[in-house]
Amino acid sequence: MWRSPEPRYDVASAIAQGGRDYQEDAITTDFPFGMDSGVAVLADGMGGHAAGDVASKIVVTEVYSELKFQSANFADFERDIPAFMRKAAKGANSCVRDHVRANPGCQGMGATLVSVVLVENRMYWMSIGDSPLYLLRDGKLCQLNEDHSLAPQIDFMVEQGLISAEAAKNHPDRNCLTSVILGGKVARADCPMEPFELKLGDVVVVSSDGLQYLEEPKIRKILHKYRRRKAAEIAGYLLEALDELADPDQDNISFSVIKLNHMKPVVRKIVAKPVGLIETYSAPATRVAALPDVGGVAIDDDTDPAGSEPMADPDEEEAARARAEIRARMEAEIRAELEAEAAARAAAVISVEPGPDPEVEPAEPAADADTRSEPEPDPEEDEVLPLAASGGARS
Repeated sequence: MWRSPEPRYDVASAIAQGGRDYQEDAITTDFPFGMDSGVAVLADGMGGHAAGDVASKIVVTEVYSELKFQSANFADFERDIPAFMRKAAKGANSCVRDHVRANPGCQGMGATLVSVVLVENRMYWMSIGDSPLYLLRDGKLCQLNEDHSLAPQIDFMVEQGLISAEAAKNHPDRNCLTSVILGGKVARADCPMEPFELKLGDVVVVSSDGLQYLEEPKIRKILHKYRRRKAAEIAGYLLEALDELADPDQDNISFSVIKLNHMKPVVRKIVAKPVGLIETYSAPATRVAALPDVGGVAIDDDTDPAGSEPMADPDEEEAARARAEIRARMEAEIRAELEAEAAARAAAVISVEPGPDPEVEPAEPAADADTRSEPEPDPEEDEVLPLAASGGARS
């Protein structure tokens, strides 16, 4: 009996608002069945600042789009993945800056970032801020990425006996960030050049700091207890534990659980198509037809502030009416020509029938369709878009 091959990765994501009024986390994952690589991107908007939700969405969108664009190159140019990830983060930072310049009311918005790229069992990451990247291995939980907040310094003070563990846990500066994407200079970024090699049985969690409302021993216990379950079940048990905690100050929660299903060799590597290559030996190229404008809304139409209807342009409306009149006139001319051709064919059939009736006047010979006179050219006819086809490879 045929069985579907098992995907290399088992991935599940979760998101919850917690006790906050708005959701300012954003997360996306992309692990297609059939590929031996995948991407996860998470951003945590800065709470208490303007447009934290906008910042997190910008960061996730920009980083993911750049990594997706490069994903076909992951296998052949694996050494360049850290450079791809740094470029993606830089682009997101620039986009945040441009948004703030265009919208001064968003001044001060920012977001953390943790992005992960997996190629077979090799994991690369890029992180800015305090969103943790956890690994459970052999029953032990550790954070792989750097924590760009004051929490490490406060914990060090506990180790030195300067403050108590309880004071450190509730320290007002504990969540103060030392690096974040704000649109300006990024103080610190964690992006190792060498990949981290995963083993079967490992559980990876890409998370915002909302998950850290659970103590690390509790997180470790859940991951270890359910390590053999599906990623979706593990995600459900983590959310359930946070619900049971019922902390009224619970931050937004978002995380992705990633597991390796197997470490079999790659069967068919994804190959990027060379730039500029036009295939002439394979399937026919996809063609594009230019049709006359028959209404509808184009993607480059200007819209009103409510985003409902295209903004009216008097000149464009006049041009549209002229095009409609030309189109109607041409359709009438074509219809008349077709009717004339049909009548001519009918007359030709009658003229060749045997035994002409002397009482009936023979029909006039039908005019040949190719010799009929052309209609007078319309001076406005060039405004109508012709039905034409142009070849081009599907990108």
